[in-house]
Amino acid sequence: MDYKECLDYLFSQLPMYQRIGKAAYKADLSTTIAFDEILGSPHQDFKSIHIAGTNGKGSTSHMLASIMMEAGFKTGLYTSPHLIDFRERIKVNGLMIPESAVVNFVDRYKQDTLDLSPSFFEWTVALAFDHFRNERVDIAIIETGMGGRLDSTNIVSPELSVITNIGLDHQQFLGDTKEKIAAEKAGIIKEGVPILIGEGQEELSSVFNQFAERAGSSVQYSRKTDRTLPTDLRAKYQEINVRTSLNAIDILKKEGWQISESAIELGLLKVVENTGLLGRWQVLQHSPKVICDVGHNEDGVREILSQLEREKFDKLHFVWGMVNDKQIDKILEMLPKEHTEYYFCQAKIPRSLDVHELAIEASKLGISGSEHRSVEEAFMRAKSSSKSSDLIFIGGSTFVVADALSFLST
Repeated sequence: MDYKECLDYLFSQLPMYQRIGKAAYKADLSTTIAFDEILGSPHQDFKSIHIAGTNGKGSTSHMLASIMMEAGFKTGLYTSPHLIDFRERIKVNGLMIPESAVVNFVDRYKQDTLDLSPSFFEWTVALAFDHFRNERVDIAIIETGMGGRLDSTNIVSPELSVITNIGLDHQQFLGDTKEKIAAEKAGIIKEGVPILIGEGQEELSSVFNQFAERAGSSVQYSRKTDRTLPTDLRAKYQEINVRTSLNAIDILKKEGWQISESAIELGLLKVVENTGLLGRWQVLQHSPKVICDVGHNEDGVREILSQLEREKFDKLHFVWGMVNDKQIDKILEMLPKEHTEYYFCQAKIPRSLDVHELAIEASKLGISGSEHRSVEEAFMRAKSSSKSSDLIFIGGSTFVVADALSFLST
């Protein structure tokens, strides 16, 4: 098969959470373990850092990857979801996995795994671990997909485990309280492996301490640092991710990793250049200014709204869409009502919330706007309605941002 046929196989024939939701969720790691055994256990052939959390784990993963690259280590990076190109998920030293490697892997193992029926995510994790072994990476930064305990990435035995923070997201899978979600994320804690908690949430410390004690691991909470190192990720909410990254590097240095101060400084300054990170307070156009951000849960949206207060504009235009498995009313209640024009839309995935349903729910909370069947249609309407001094924000869902990037970054 060629690359397009390969992607069609992965996307269309396999259950995939980001497209269809709960039907793709598996409540154990048996398939991942069996697939890994077929491959000869590649996860044992490279060192790793394992990162979980509700918000910030993607940015933190990319920061750490950039720093390790600047320190001279051949660095793998596994993240999800992708925004434009499937291969964004799997990178070595900032370079996406070659199309040929994806095709060869699926061709080689498609028959061997028929009885396993791996999910899309199980396929991509297996592909990533195989690629990192083949590339002989010095270290791989591995981001969990959703939870922790049952996440397919949770077969690694890392140098360090990181949990960035805990918020309410994916409650239908992870639990309906922060304590339950924390317990799921804490499932990445491994025996004897240090664990770093990025955002200290006092009410959750007992959960992490209990898991760490049970595993015989030392738990540390990110400490404020005197260092105020700049990063090319401009949003203020990145400050806590920088702090988490700096604390993680301090732990690695104590474990014997040689990482200079200049590598840390350059790594933080060149996150986007080194890793290709997308969708984090990304400025797409000027006059009018167009910004997108993938924040989509209550905490993420709260940070977006705080960041918008730092921007100067005459009128705000919101291109906004959501997925159908979120508690949307709590998020809609947070959105601004004055001096803001809304353009409701839906992304090109089955999980997208129907735009008419979104508009109805928003109207119940005093928010009205036009309805559009695609992100591009909504954006073009917003742009035609904007002055050069206005600001257009695109968000509400990772997949809305993905659709926007697909036509605005070409």
